[in-house]
Amino acid sequence: MDKQLHIPVLLSETIDLLNLRAGNRVVDCTLGLGGHSEAILKKIGPKGKLMAFDQDETNLKKAKQRLKKFEKQIIYVHSNFENLKTEIERHRFGNPDAILFDLGLSSPHVDIPERGFSFQKEGPLDMRYDQTQELTAQLVINTYNEKKLADLIYQYGDERRSRVIAKAIVNERKKHPIANTLQLAEIIKTTSKGKIGRHPATRTFQALRIYVNRELEVLESALHQAIDLLAPKGRIAAISYHSLEDRLVKNIFRYYTRDCICPKELPLCQCNFQKKLYLLTKRPIIPTGIEVEQNPRSRSAKLRAAERL
Repeated sequence: MDKQLHIPVLLSETIDLLNLRAGNRVVDCTLGLGGHSEAILKKIGPKGKLMAFDQDETNLKKAKQRLKKFEKQIIYVHSNFENLKTEIERHRFGNPDAILFDLGLSSPHVDIPERGFSFQKEGPLDMRYDQTQELTAQLVINTYNEKKLADLIYQYGDERRSRVIAKAIVNERKKHPIANTLQLAEIIKTTSKGKIGRHPATRTFQALRIYVNRELEVLESALHQAIDLLAPKGRIAAISYHSLEDRLVKNIFRYYTRDCICPKELPLCQCNFQKKLYLLTKRPIIPTGIEVEQNPRSRSAKLRAAERL
């Protein structure tokens, strides 16, 4: 595998914030092609342990090749990171010293047309990370009613033209099923008037991907689990690539920095809530201009981190 094809985003910044030490136990919730994991393993040394999650079997196989020399230190988990607590307990991994989430698409998802994530290459309307699951983007596009389509495009894509796009999709599928990515992208393109900065299908494709893979629901659950599981002084870092992810990470991190979660109208605290986190990033860290130039896919990345009290 050519490592140059996969450039980990915000690598040095992430490793610095995780504050890794020799012998640490670390969880990489989004292994991908193993770029961040490789750097983590070098930091924690031969006595360190890594648990690496990925629900994409192809990614797992490629990452295993890349990390072959570290194989005795790694527990690979072919599963969604929503099963974080279950897998840590099953493998008796203990409380991690660091947990990383590098969210969004990995390079093969975009580069391989057969995965159906890109509106620039012809492929089936798939968009599943885990190809054993039943729900696909094609099923959504061809069977959901107009209102449900519009709602999910708006909710997960922040697309103001969601109703117009949903109507166009439903009208087109009355003639014939919508079978591939370019066909869907062209339908969406016909609804766009005037010049816009990005491809008119960008937000709809994002919405379908998030919906099909339950990304926000899964992320929320996993973040709560991760914070509970962290060892004292352990650190959690999350790299997000769109506003919905970043907002979720920000809000959950901030929630656990509070001393009280009682409604404001209560005169006295009754919740006995104990804060669990200290924020390491008041504002998200973003890539430098040099990194964006070298790796354009990093341009929307935002890194947030916190420490367990």
